[in-house]
Amino acid sequence: MTAGTLRGAPTAAGRDEAAAPEGGAGAPGRPPEPSLADPCAERGAVTERLLAARADGGEGPAPDLDVFLSGQVFMDMIFTGLPGLPPPGTELFTDGLGSAPGGIANIAVAMSRLGLRVGLAAPFGDDLFGAYLWRTLAEQEGVDLGHSRRVPAWPTPVTVSLAYDADRSMVTYAKPVPDIGSADGSADGSYEEVLGSAPPSARACFIDIERPVPAWAREMRAAGTAVFADVGWDATETWSSEVLDRLEHVDVFLPNAVEAMAYTRTASPEAAARALSERVPVVVVKRGGAGAIAIDARTGEVAETDALPVRALDATGAGDVFGAGFLFGTLAGLPLAERLRFANLCAGLSVRHRSGSLGAPCWGEIAAFGESGEVPEEVLEPYAFVVDYIPDSATDTVVRAEPTLRDDLQHSP
Repeated sequence: MTAGTLRGAPTAAGRDEAAAPEGGAGAPGRPPEPSLADPCAERGAVTERLLAARADGGEGPAPDLDVFLSGQVFMDMIFTGLPGLPPPGTELFTDGLGSAPGGIANIAVAMSRLGLRVGLAAPFGDDLFGAYLWRTLAEQEGVDLGHSRRVPAWPTPVTVSLAYDADRSMVTYAKPVPDIGSADGSADGSYEEVLGSAPPSARACFIDIERPVPAWAREMRAAGTAVFADVGWDATETWSSEVLDRLEHVDVFLPNAVEAMAYTRTASPEAAARALSERVPVVVVKRGGAGAIAIDARTGEVAETDALPVRALDATGAGDVFGAGFLFGTLAGLPLAERLRFANLCAGLSVRHRSGSLGAPCWGEIAAFGESGEVPEEVLEPYAFVVDYIPDSATDTVVRAEPTLRDDLQHSP
């Protein structure tokens, strides 16, 4: 595989070599410049190819969505270019700041930019942050918010991320979601109540097992939907075994190494992966800068990959982008090792930008990466299979995180 393969080589389906976009792909080693291009323009082509690849001759209707998610959306504000955390009583200045949707939006946007049809059920505050998040996801990123709701008098959760030394520290403000079904909205509820109706049919759904697995996810799994799950940081640091008991309702589990080792009481990511493989069909342990390891308990297959050697600007949300890439590879029917490498590629490209959601790559950026000269040709060689999934209409640029909010995205829809 040459450095230009991701851009120009014909696919197995015999596509013609794609022409470089007007204006070029940017200077070698640098990501494309931001634009207002539609990141989901190629969604139809990708979805049709996935459906064709997964067709089994059944007579049932096609699902409404490729992926359905439920969770909380945060207003992320990411500071980059920091030498470290400011000592008490001091102040740091930086010229690096990005504002973008966070939380479950990281995964939703990443999957939508890969061309999947994504539906999200989430509560949105009725403040300016909530209006920005809603319009960014629905209008800019093409995420279906038909199962989401605006919640009166509920403030949008906010996370401030301080990125330094290829890692980050975060502070989050969040109020409990009001009970949307109550008359006065005074009781504390959960975002699962946002659904309000039966979930749509989907090829896969993504949940967080920090909470009990919702009934709608169990019902979807019984109907043939693949359930993917992640887990967040346990603020109590008790790492209860009850969380792992929920894996009986999950098909693919994607924790990071710290979480995996803590929950399994093991001393290495590899040992944690082996322990988790006794509970779930497929487990992927994300090791950050050390790559990832995956085990398919059904076949006994083990796959590992190193992290992509790129210059990292911000690791916020990279694990979520990784999960989106692995889910795409699963729907595409890729072998375990290729699913892992594709997820690794998506996450590696995302850390070159601020924010996990708006830092997620589109197909055009994935293609252009092969020409950038940012990594040696031998590093690109294992990614040759990706060429078959790059749409002819792939755009090169998408909207990236900006320091402050654009006025046209703050007004209520």
